[in-house]
Amino acid sequence: MPLPVALTCFATATPGIESLLSDELRALGIVPAAREPGGVEFAATRAQLAEALLWLRTANRVVVRIAAFHARSFGELERHAAKVAWGDVIAAGGTVHFRVTSKKSRLYHEDGIAERLERAVAGSVRGVKFVRAPSAAEEMEADVTRLSDVQRIIVRVMRDEVTLSADAAGALLHLRGYRQAVAKAPLRETLAAALLMASGWEPGLPLLDPMCGSGTIPIEAAMMSRRMAPGRTRRFAAEAWPGFDAEFTAVRERARAGELAQVSAQIVGRDRDAGAIEAALANAERAGVVVDIAFSRDTISALEPDGGAGWVVTNPPYGARIGERTGLRDLYAVLGRVIRERRPKWRLAMLSADRMLEAQLGLMLEEVLRTTNGGIPVRGVRCKT
Repeated sequence: MPLPVALTCFATATPGIESLLSDELRALGIVPAAREPGGVEFAATRAQLAEALLWLRTANRVVVRIAAFHARSFGELERHAAKVAWGDVIAAGGTVHFRVTSKKSRLYHEDGIAERLERAVAGSVRGVKFVRAPSAAEEMEADVTRLSDVQRIIVRVMRDEVTLSADAAGALLHLRGYRQAVAKAPLRETLAAALLMASGWEPGLPLLDPMCGSGTIPIEAAMMSRRMAPGRTRRFAAEAWPGFDAEFTAVRERARAGELAQVSAQIVGRDRDAGAIEAALANAERAGVVVDIAFSRDTISALEPDGGAGWVVTNPPYGARIGERTGLRDLYAVLGRVIRERRPKWRLAMLSADRMLEAQLGLMLEEVLRTTNGGIPVRGVRCKT
């Protein structure tokens, strides 16, 4: 059962981001199919899969279905597994980790399922090794700037129907390779990109993040403005699949050729914490956009007046613990007052976990996104036009 020309793929995302992910796929010329909480299914050629991995800014992972069959016994599982073209996604001498979940099925012993599948791979691919512990598999994927050392196969057994999918990403796609220095409560790159997309900001418009932390929002904005692929400095698991390396080479060359030399509008990142600015500068340097962002250590109240138009896009502290919200009221009130008085033509977009704190801004807001950040329910809001 070799991989078909049109691959059945599924891009996962944090719930609430699916519509933005679908828009990204369409922009790549890929037609999204079924959409469900946590991801979007799509069909893709090998070249389109490489494009998706390199360019998707809001996806967490992309997997490719390699087989689906019915099995109610280990004997059935072994017979079907022996027919799978494992060599299409596992290189000789590679390392494999099976992540198995089984629900409402005769085959309920997940370790036993993994063991049978390991036997099938060992009989098909020369010199392959296996990792059972998920933590060990994740550790082997930690360096996204080089080839992933482990191939994850996701096994889902539901009502005796077995689905096998190969993880094409390797490490999660929010790991672009540039963010090694972090400030407190760092924002994932995928969520920063989602907020920028949902906010209404577009490349070519001025942008300010007055609480930039380790710089994720300004860096993602600069990469969008310069048409830089988010996966440009990292490697993907699918690059180790036999015959796929040429696809990635061509896609990367096209991506580099399409990059712009500089941003066309000012992007500013400010934070009152010196350590945060130091981290942001280091991350921007690794991302290749340090010259495109003006970072400075400043308070919100020190923001200079600007009569032009632009966007304030930020991720302020949420005050998730009882007692913290009271202390944040002044912060939100100052942010709203400064925007109203000194940047009257600028629009605010931000992540929020507390409508009471939002009210302190004194601005008319509308919801554009609802998701979670670090397990906390949040919504993306922006000023109404």
